Amino acid sequence: MKSKLGGEATSPRDNQGMAENKIITRVLASVQQLDAQTWNVLLASQSTPTPFMRHEYLAAMEQSGSATPDTGWIARVITVWDGDELLAACPLYIKTHSYGEYVFDWAWARAYQQHGLPYYPKGLLAVPFTPVPGSRLLARSQALRVALVHAVQAWAAEQQLSSLHLLFGDADDLAACAAAGWMQRSTVQFHWTNTPPALPAARATLPAEAEPASMQACADTATTPPCWKDFDDFLGSLNQEKRKKIRQERRKIAEAGVSFKALQGRDIGAQDWSFFYRCYERTYLEHGNPPYLTPEFFAAMASAMPESWVMFIAERNGQPVASSLIATTALQSTNSASKPLFFDDGQAQAAINNKVAYGRYWGALERIDSLHFEACYYQPIEWCIANGFDRFEGGAQGEHKMARALLPVETPSAHWVAHPAFADAIERFLQRESEGMAQYVQELQSHSPLRKA
Repeated sequence: MKSKLGGEATSPRDNQGMAENKIITRVLASVQQLDAQTWNVLLASQSTPTPFMRHEYLAAMEQSGSATPDTGWIARVITVWDGDELLAACPLYIKTHSYGEYVFDWAWARAYQQHGLPYYPKGLLAVPFTPVPGSRLLARSQALRVALVHAVQAWAAEQQLSSLHLLFGDADDLAACAAAGWMQRSTVQFHWTNTPPALPAARATLPAEAEPASMQACADTATTPPCWKDFDDFLGSLNQEKRKKIRQERRKIAEAGVSFKALQGRDIGAQDWSFFYRCYERTYLEHGNPPYLTPEFFAAMASAMPESWVMFIAERNGQPVASSLIATTALQSTNSASKPLFFDDGQAQAAINNKVAYGRYWGALERIDSLHFEACYYQPIEWCIANGFDRFEGGAQGEHKMARALLPVETPSAHWVAHPAFADAIERFLQRESEGMAQYVQELQSHSPLRKA
């Protein structure tokens, strides 16, 4: 291994955490140095695969100019090999700032600065600009996952990175980090689930013909919980105040003459993507910032991962006025010539059995009362119900989402800090923060929009 941040990035070396000498760690300069199918097959075997960890998605971040050294994201991929067989891998970014992460450590950076120490560069095990929970440490076993964490940590120490941060990982990731002594942290997101409350405990004993058709449509097996029949059925689970508010907001959209169409997969045309980007860009420009993602990124998504996307376009007087975009884990193409979605090589069924939609981006060219709520929550929820999706994740932050029946969910992260004194201080801070987070979640839950039994 050569220079600290530049020079040769591909570095085979013995992995001291593994028993056999032929097992080595290689640090690659880009996910593009790996075969896409090899990466995606490994991803498919994880507990919580998402479309955002696909080879195509990560490669597009680099190729489009969205996550590059010029924007403060220096890509690396830490890999573990047994000969030519990929055993474990994770994306890592050397960061020179903390933008686009959604787990905030600005206070840590200021503390370092106040003590005359550099906080940047740091290492980030995450997907750029994508606060979606899922597998980050791809491995063929938990032992290999732990070994991967140790390999990442050893490499970070060699590179003199101040710290490592694994964001929005799954339970396997967090367990591996805990085994390596990393600190744990939680933030809160808001997710909607397609499951009526007070489910019968012994649903498996019910004959299928005795269930409503809507419940059968969402259930892949006899033990899968039923889903809502339609949007009104879902509204019936909310308390009167929230139910009334949502109906009022939807009525405002109808009275404003706004209608929506939903496009999915290859039905989203080039003109639709172009209009969407105008909306997306405007959202950022209204806050005085350039957008994180470039038009080239979305062009790559349209080409390489079309069936991972659903676009909602709002129209008034025959003209488009707003758009929102969600991603999905499993969505069959309307084009019969297309391959089954999310994973190839027989891996699609596992994803189809866990159908999740992710709210990602939105924007509007006109200001219309309640348009944001309709485009970002009600249209996606209605679509999820109609298509039998189990969950809709509303993205980072936003207590206002609770009024739209997206309920609080803790999302974990893990952190390693090289400086011993700062590691101790941050650990004490996280202990206090954890207590406050538990109280915060409890307070949120006490304001649940769900109707009391």
